[in-house]
Amino acid sequence: MSSTPAFSSLPLQKSGPRGNAWGLFGSSDELGMLNRLTPENTLAASKEIVYGVRIATDWSLAQPETPFFGRQAFHQEIKHKAPRTVNDDILTLNTQSSSQWDGFRHFGYQDHKVYFNGCQQEDIHNSTKNGTHVWVENGGVVGRGVLLDYASWAESQGLKPSTHTFTPIPLSDLQKIAEAQGITFKPADILFIRTGYIRNTEAMSLEDANTYATQGGGPIPAIGIESCEEMLRWLWENEFAAVVGDQPSLEAAPFASTEYCLHEWMLAGWGMPIGELFDLEKLAVECKKYNKYTFFFSSVPLNVPGGVASPPNGVAIL
Repeated sequence: MSSTPAFSSLPLQKSGPRGNAWGLFGSSDELGMLNRLTPENTLAASKEIVYGVRIATDWSLAQPETPFFGRQAFHQEIKHKAPRTVNDDILTLNTQSSSQWDGFRHFGYQDHKVYFNGCQQEDIHNSTKNGTHVWVENGGVVGRGVLLDYASWAESQGLKPSTHTFTPIPLSDLQKIAEAQGITFKPADILFIRTGYIRNTEAMSLEDANTYATQGGGPIPAIGIESCEEMLRWLWENEFAAVVGDQPSLEAAPFASTEYCLHEWMLAGWGMPIGELFDLEKLAVECKKYNKYTFFFSSVPLNVPGGVASPPNGVAIL
């Protein structure tokens, strides 16, 4: 029997904001749903390694050339330590400009102005509470990955969804993909959803990509899963440890719901990491080749005390 409370029991802390699961793993918990990545689940996930094929899931830190949401572009400075034949390099980056984990300090309840497990903005500035370093100290994000290849499924249905406009993917489509791929979810799965966003971004001209990235100076439109109660219930009841997409915001952007904003519920409410702009193109090819959409996945973020977000340093092994 699952120990996860019913969705209808949320919020767990009744005085807190909508949908919260605060206290599920203790009042001082900073791991959230990563608590589900137990040694037993890690051992079970290792059995997904059948072919020994390794696939990196990080997009280049230098991509996209024009970062979204006005974020700082990646810069590498090579330091030649003359006269010796020795080099260092100095990297300057926004941890959310390319492939990224959104940590629990990144996005809070906008109306309540609070983060996971009641963390306040003053805690962000004056402590390391809820930092991504806690993930590292507990072994990273390691477990059974499951890919739902929406882009390939849509093509098989004769659909041509626009990835660079507001395009919500309904839960019914995700369920159809899972059925078509023969997927049975297990507690603590790390869910991956490929929309084809990175593939289509890389196919754009530099001029078009720059225009798209800088439009209006605010939220950019993009494909993503639908922000609604039905989607949240499904994510909760399947007991995922984390959810990953290849698009800028996981949920369709600009965010369409204030009551059911996935970033609020997942990051600030549940402590469920959100992965964005993961490069899932090669993973999709290999999964299709072997007709195997489950795999061992390992990601160890940067060990930054009080980290808000991080490149994932992820690898999937089939």
